[in-house]
Formats: sequence, C-alpha cells, structure tokens
Amino acid sequence: MRLRLELAIVLALSLGASAIYSVVSLIAKLTTPNGLAGSSTTINSSLADRQWLDATYQLLDFGFGLAPVALVAYLLWMRSGENPRLALQLGGRGREIAAGFARGIVLAAAIGIPGLGLYLASRGLGLSAKVIPADLNANWWIPLVLLLMAAKAALLEETVVVAYLLDTLDRLGVRPVVATVVSAVLRGAYHLYQGVGGFVGNLVMGLIFAGYFRRLRAKAELAPSRAGKYTALWPLVAAHFALDAVIFVGYSLLNLKDVLP
Repeated sequence: MRLRLELAIVLALSLGASAIYSVVSLIAKLTTPNGLAGSSTTINSSLADRQWLDATYQLLDFGFGLAPVALVAYLLWMRSGENPRLALQLGGRGREIAAGFARGIVLAAAIGIPGLGLYLASRGLGLSAKVIPADLNANWWIPLVLLLMAAKAALLEETVVVAYLLDTLDRLGVRPVVATVVSAVLRGAYHLYQGVGGFVGNLVMGLIFAGYFRRLRAKAELAPSRAGKYTALWPLVAAHFALDAVIFVGYSLLNLKDVLP
C-alpha cells in the first residue's frame, strides 16, 4: 500500500499530471472549429516581455522542474541504501559515462529521423497539431535556455518514467513486459497534446528506451564489479537531450516556423 501511494504521489507531482493535462489539451484541440489539424502547440515560449524577467522565469522553471528528479533519486536511494547515482543507474567513471553518451547519440539518430517522418506523415493525415518547439522573444540567451530545457526534459522523463517507474512496478510484482508497456504508454500519454503522431512516436520510443534500460541493468546485476560499464540511464538521457536540443535550438536558429507543417 505504501509503495502504491508513493507512486501515485510522484506521478501526481510530475508526469502523471502532465499526461492528464495532455488528454484535456487533445480534447480541446479536437473540439475546436479547426480540429486537430488546424491547431498548434508551443513547447517553449516566452514567459515575460522584459528580457531579464523572462530569463529569470526560464531559469526558475528549469530549476524547480528538476525537483521530481531529486525526489525520485532520494526515494530510490532510500530503497537501495546505495549512492543515488547508482540507484538511478547514473554511475560510472568518466570514460564509461562518455561511452554511455556516445551510445545515446547513436540511439538519438536512430529514433529522431523516423520520428520526423512520422510527424510529417501524421500532419499530412490530419492526425497531429502543428508543433512549435520554440517561440521565444529574440534574446542572446535563447540557445542556452533551450539547451537547459532539453536537459530538464531528458533528466525528468528518463528518471521518472524509466528508472523510478520500472523499479517501482518491479517491486510491486508487475511482470517486466507489462511494466515496460506501462512506462511506454505513460510516455506517449503526456505527449498527447501533440496529437496521435506524438503519442505513437513516443510510445515506440518508450518501448525502446525501457527495453534498453532493462537489458543494461540486467548486465550490471550479473557483473557488479563492472556495473559502471553498464550504467543504464546515461544513454537514454543523452539520446533524449540530443533529440530535444537539435529540435529546440535548430528550430529557433533556423526559423523553421513557416517551413515545417
């Protein structure tokens, strides 16, 4: 009972709430006169007209947005009695972390290119809203803020929906296959504000990420002395960051608002 209550609280404070808001957002878009295809959604936008105030709000959003990451790191640490980095599968030495990031970049390319094709196809079929990754007032610090937002999304989603959720479901006795599907469905659900394409793309990404995490974590458990080599979350964080960074910063710098459908 305690573990179920803990899971409900964590999700209510983070991506579970985002999933509910996304469902409401999707319903709102579907019921507008222009429908889903005629709607748009902006991921990163200005929070104030004055430059210093906008930058302040953006930095506060980044900092407080990582609070759920700290929470799940603490909860996993308390469960395992280990270093929270290892509990999150974020350990390893410099070379091992670099190797994890390198694998993540390859993973990002493998997911990002088909993902763009899926978005274009779903837009053509009227199954997705127009997604505007960045629409901020012109300021010199925009690329830095967008990189921070990409880092926040990568850390938040991978720690909560992969590391924490899978560990919790395992402890609750949920079958690994079912837990993997639950993780992927949740990832797709909090992207429903983008439409059907966003849901399907992130569902597939969730299945791949959760499966990859489980495989590396199993290797680490079989070879504890080499656990750093198999730290499972760095590749996922790196892949997610790379995807969002390219989308956010590239869209902003290249001014693709009128290019992409």
